[in-house]
Formats: sequence, structure tokens, C-alpha cells
Amino acid sequence: MKTELNYINISYQTCSKKEYYIPLSYQLFGKELFSAPIILVNHALTGNSNVSGEQGWWKKLIGENKAIDTRKYTILCFNIPGNGFDDFLIEEYEDFQPSDIAGIFLKGLEILNIAKLYALIGGSLGGGIGWEMLVQHLNLAEIFIPVACSFKTHDWLHAQCMVQKFLLHQNDQPLQKARIHAMLCYRTPQSLNERFQNKYSHEKHILESEDWLNYHGNELNERFSLKSYKLMNHLLMNINAMENRLEKIQARMHMISVDTDLFFPASEIRMCFDKLNAKKKDVFYHEIKSIHGHDAFLMEYGQLNNIIKNIVEDEMELCEIPSDKIKNQSITDEK
Repeated sequence: MKTELNYINISYQTCSKKEYYIPLSYQLFGKELFSAPIILVNHALTGNSNVSGEQGWWKKLIGENKAIDTRKYTILCFNIPGNGFDDFLIEEYEDFQPSDIAGIFLKGLEILNIAKLYALIGGSLGGGIGWEMLVQHLNLAEIFIPVACSFKTHDWLHAQCMVQKFLLHQNDQPLQKARIHAMLCYRTPQSLNERFQNKYSHEKHILESEDWLNYHGNELNERFSLKSYKLMNHLLMNINAMENRLEKIQARMHMISVDTDLFFPASEIRMCFDKLNAKKKDVFYHEIKSIHGHDAFLMEYGQLNNIIKNIVEDEMELCEIPSDKIKNQSITDEK
């Protein structure tokens, strides 16, 4: 299994007309490239390209005998430029929109000579970037699995990201404070109340729930940079895939929501499903039941594994991709 960090050098002009040199990094897992169907996984806000293996953040989903079986597929994951996993940071983060990240990923695929994906999967921000990729390249993937995300940042999420932005521009522990606020959006009142039940830490003289929030704030501060967090929050705040092109996307879509999600509410995802289902075939809706809210896509692996395994295996019977269609063609925008 290949797990080393690889690089593609890309010159890119953003939608804001700024020129950037991007050392786009990525990792490969599973089968050798072009020897098996290719699945692109887009990582979430504090994630990275390390999706499988011992330290993989989605290792319960991707690996040998897992829902996404590394014995059957090639799994590719790019790092969002500026996430810091490869030590590349972006100072002027507002130069970039999610559509730019999508364009950079599409350039990366073109340089790798990957013309067709078997599947494009993304959770949260990664799924939003997936939507942006597909409206730019309508025939990119056979199947699309956006998890706990929508094609657009709606008002509630935009407001929460705005609070994050305020916190991130403070001088006193900005990243820790922003992360504590974010954790309250990723989870639900029921999730925290049932877990902690107002238990008090006599050793630290605070509620255990407060200790838990402090831990997550400090832990992220140790492994993530403030510059990276500002960029990622900005991207989450501005997902806006062109709605008039959604129905033109050729991929079979399997939208997965969480019934208690406060970030990307299930009602928004169902609304998107209903609109697309009325206009095109092969659009499906799945819902994870959980008290944990948005973070359920990183916690409810029993449900998520069952949903994704069934999708991936059932779809494979419908769309065997000839090897000559996997590579050596250009990725272009299909109008």
C-alpha cells in the first residue's frame, strides 16, 4: 500500500485573478494507480490526505475488508492546499474560494492522467468541494457520495463560520476558542448532556464537559496552524456550487445526511434530493440516525459502513469502467 506524500506542481489563477504556485500533495492507498477503479476522497476541515492505515482519520471506513476495500480499489486523496499537512500555507486565504480548490483538484487529476473516477466521496467541507468539482466537470465520476454536506453554505452555517472568523482574529488563544465553539456546533445538546451528565472533575475543579472542550481546543492548536484554520473556515463559509448545473451532473448521487446535524441539516439535504430527484434519475438519499449531530460521520461507523459498502458494491455491478477510460484523457469542463 502506497502511503508516502506525493506532489504535483501546479500554476493556478484563482477566481480573484491571483496567480499562485501550488505544490499539490496527495496520497495513494490500495491498488496501484490504473490497476483498479479509482475512488477520490475529499477530506474534511481539519482532515488531510492520510485517510487509511494506522493513523488514517477514516481508517474505520477505508482499508482491507472495510466498506471501501483497499484490496479492490485505488484510493486517492489530495490535501487542500494550505491545510498545512505538507507544510504549505497560504497567507492571503481570502484569495481562494471552494471553486478554486475544486479547480486545483481537477488540474491534479488531469496531470495524473485520470480522466474518470469510479467514485468521488467527501465529508462536510470535502463533500462541498466535491459538488464544486462536479459542476465544473459534469462527467467526472460514476458515483458521487456527499456525506453530511450540501452544495451550498446556507445562512445558519454561514453565521457559525462568521463567529469562527471573529474568534480566529482575536489575540488571546484564537484557535482554541474557535475550536471550542465549533465543537458545540459539531455535536448536539443531547450528545453532550448524555455523555457528561453534569459530572464534576474535583481534580481540575471544572465540569468534565468543560475539560473535554478545553482538551479539543488545545489538541487542535498543537497539530493545526492558525493560518490553516482561517483558510478552512473561509472555504466552509463560501461553498456555492452552481445550482443551475446540479441536474446536469452525470454521476449517480447518493446523499448521506445525519438526522441531528446542526451544520448541514438533514432537511436541507433532503430538499436538495427532492429537487434533483424530480429532474434526473439515479439520485438517492440515506440518513444516519444519531444523537451526535454533524460529527456522526466520524463516529457512527456501523451505519456509515453499511450505507457506503452497499452503495460501492451495488454500483460496481452497474458501471464497470474499462481501463482505457481511466487514464490518458484530458479532464475538461463539459458544458
